[in-house]
Amino acid sequence: MVTDMLRRQALALGSLVLSACTLGGWTLFKSKGESPLLLSARDDSDGRHYAVGYRVDGTQVFATHVAQRCHDIINHPDLPIALFVARRPGTESYLIDLRDGRLLQTITSKPNRHFYGHAVIHKGGEWLYATENDTTEPGRGLLGIYRFVGERLEHTGEIPTHGIGPHQVSWLPDGETLVVANGGIRTEAESRVEMNLHAMEPSLVLMQRDGTLLSKETLSQQMNSVRHMAIASDGTVVAGQQFMGASHESAELLAIKRPGQAFQAFPVADQQLQAMAHYTASVAVHDELRLVALTAPRGNRFFIWDLDSGEVRLDAPLPDCAGVGAVADGFVVTSGQGRCRFYDCRQSTLVAQPLQLPAGLWDNHLHVV
Repeated sequence: MVTDMLRRQALALGSLVLSACTLGGWTLFKSKGESPLLLSARDDSDGRHYAVGYRVDGTQVFATHVAQRCHDIINHPDLPIALFVARRPGTESYLIDLRDGRLLQTITSKPNRHFYGHAVIHKGGEWLYATENDTTEPGRGLLGIYRFVGERLEHTGEIPTHGIGPHQVSWLPDGETLVVANGGIRTEAESRVEMNLHAMEPSLVLMQRDGTLLSKETLSQQMNSVRHMAIASDGTVVAGQQFMGASHESAELLAIKRPGQAFQAFPVADQQLQAMAHYTASVAVHDELRLVALTAPRGNRFFIWDLDSGEVRLDAPLPDCAGVGAVADGFVVTSGQGRCRFYDCRQSTLVAQPLQLPAGLWDNHLHVV
């Protein structure tokens, strides 16, 4: 059972979110005392794909059946809608009404393009940018540009990501500068097979919305694919990697770019790097508590560090840990095999509590509204 403490925390979280969400449909969507909405992609035991929304207390808001497996989710800043983005190399993304799970639109990628699993919406609410692959020149990274017309999206163009195999795209706090994690791996249409492992070109790119390149940085290992990111309110970028090299090698699986500094390895102990099994999935930053959390599902480990000092706050076993999202007092973590958990991070000793959410079959990302 969820404890009284967790219920109180959920109510407090709901109040915080309510105070921030007062525009447009959000005043109807959220009501006082509701806990945050957790958005994710999830499968059932028969392999069917769903776009789901649950409250922290375990209440299901919706579970919408979709044809293709989704990956990350991004919500509109003003309207109670979100885009569930197709997992690479999917060709369908789904615009969902967050009040009832109604499918508003299926967005199909343009010919010779497929989605890479991530997107962002501009703070003005009119423009959406999605990472995509040019399959005529496999791996050439693009941001597909889409415009909201009411509660529908229209494709209007594309710009290069100045790299190969773009995975996640995010905003710096100015809301105008895009950050792109170019994974550096070439893949063909309808394939997850890597074509260029010995000629990978991973990079972290800062660029303007018109496509102008501002900076492009790499880590020390060419086979270290930059994949997922979290951005702190001060502009610090934290990135999780997936290493494609030999199993005996050690790799910089967590990296950081502080404002005005170079993109470089975060100070992670060798023992922890080995425990990650060369694979990280989801990264989240807690701004108020100045913490960074990371899931490593292949190693069945969940980590939390102090963002400023690099001190380890948590190194815990968690079977097939998947998505992680920051909430008022800590982090919520989902799992592909086991229970979802809430980690209270307010004290020196972090406390984990199971949540009354369905166990298992969650995708590697969790978006908190």
